[in-house]
Amino acid sequence: MSAILDLFTKTGTASALVFLSLVGIAGVLLGKIKIFNIKIGIAGVLFSGLLVGHLGAEIDPHLLHFVKEFGLILFVYSIGLEVGPRFMSSIRNQGLTANLLAATIVFLGFGIALLLHFAFDVPIPVITGVMCGAVTNTPSLGAAQQVISEQMAVGTDASMIGMGYAVAYPFGIFGIIITIVLIRLIFKISVDDEVQKYRDENSKSAGKILAVKVEVTNQNLFEKPLDFINNIVDKELAISRIKRGEEFIAPTNDVVIKQGDQLYGACDLDHIPSLELQVGNVTKREKIELSGPMGMKHVMVTNKQIAGKTIEEIGIYKRYPVNITRIFRAGIEHLASKEDTVEFGDTVRIVGQREALSEVAKKLGNSVKDLSHPNIIPILIGILIGIIIGSIPIALPGLPAPAKLGLAGGPLLVALMLGHKGKIGKLDFYMTPSSNLFIRELGIILFLSCVGLSSGKYFVETLLNGGYMWMLYGAAITFFPLLIVGFIARMRKMNYLSISGLLAGSMTDPPALEFANSLAPVQAQSTAYATVYPLVMFLRVLMAQVLVLLLL
Repeated sequence: MSAILDLFTKTGTASALVFLSLVGIAGVLLGKIKIFNIKIGIAGVLFSGLLVGHLGAEIDPHLLHFVKEFGLILFVYSIGLEVGPRFMSSIRNQGLTANLLAATIVFLGFGIALLLHFAFDVPIPVITGVMCGAVTNTPSLGAAQQVISEQMAVGTDASMIGMGYAVAYPFGIFGIIITIVLIRLIFKISVDDEVQKYRDENSKSAGKILAVKVEVTNQNLFEKPLDFINNIVDKELAISRIKRGEEFIAPTNDVVIKQGDQLYGACDLDHIPSLELQVGNVTKREKIELSGPMGMKHVMVTNKQIAGKTIEEIGIYKRYPVNITRIFRAGIEHLASKEDTVEFGDTVRIVGQREALSEVAKKLGNSVKDLSHPNIIPILIGILIGIIIGSIPIALPGLPAPAKLGLAGGPLLVALMLGHKGKIGKLDFYMTPSSNLFIRELGIILFLSCVGLSSGKYFVETLLNGGYMWMLYGAAITFFPLLIVGFIARMRKMNYLSISGLLAGSMTDPPALEFANSLAPVQAQSTAYATVYPLVMFLRVLMAQVLVLLLL
């Protein structure tokens, strides 16, 4: 019995693991409780850690520091791998405006934090923690803590940053929701009208991949082999089959096109006018119709021998009466052309003769076992490179000391690059969604548990002795940037549902996204959230460090 009591009264590895486990369990359960129909989510771990720390839990500070940093690395690296495939595309095209608005929210919050520091003489650790909590961004907290521990004088109370974060966090969640509601009331917005407008705009938007039928009416294409046509429309039309009379035939290169042939396949909405000019009449098809000897199958690419090669290099269509028509990667659908690369973990749609589909599937891999096997070495290599890059000092004009990306920014940047690239040489950095989610959840639970435990001892005392003012500081950092940008976005005629997702994404806040999604059953909110999330995450981590370095 005394041995069990020692786990709660004496410091050591076993004792630390007991407290971390208890905090994690209690925090996850707390996060599932709904308050005004809103769940605080993973932030429950932070608050349970504060409680356990307040009750007197003693843990070796060196061990606590290591677990906190390790958890942070796991968390930000998994985030980077997840959002990396869409990072570049999120800051291009129609996402440019959304990202500019989201970045404005980041910089406005940073400016308000600076003003509060100088106006009320708020200590650097406190205002930094308040800013990170007010925007509900945990990686920025980790990055700022590392800079403070490295750059500030010995004896600085680093736990103050954790307390500032915890005090500001609750309004960080509710402030976003309040802003979303206020914008709706002030502009007298009808959600039903916004849903209809979104659906109307979405139906006309470019980039939508459609199933189409193209009737060959261009006489210059008659009696030409299909390979000739493919070279003309390869990037505009992925041909899955040819209808001649009442019969479907496989689109092999040597098939000679006849007058009256109909090409079935997929194309981008933008490319329909070009197809009509080059080939013939285009008809959109809501459903894919396959009959007789023709079939379709979705296949996972798990054959590492072909991963990283183009469809032309793989040459499926040359050896089999089967075509790859679409590629699904990181939740994004791509039209397949000969120059497109197929990566490990992709799902591809193959269409052709039924009897050949199974053989092609084996060629591509289609093995759940191979897909679920974790790529440990590439993951560790990525983390190693991230730590090295994060340790490189970067001289920025106006800063008294060089900035570092640190243990948060370095792995995040590398993971974004690797997630976007997908493969370097023979190393593929694919991680299954379940593995990624597990690593991310474990990392954030470890990190927030340590932050709560290290800050809990003096949390209540600090809150009662003036710390309540931190809540007001945090509310200002949360509320004013959101309201200003929300007004600007609405005045620019942005859809209210997209604004809601943008505001939630600018704070990288899942509970706020849940509230935004509850407004209407459309994808506008999630799309806007995902569009701004990668850039905002990077800026939040960077600006937290810049704030500390500017104020030194």
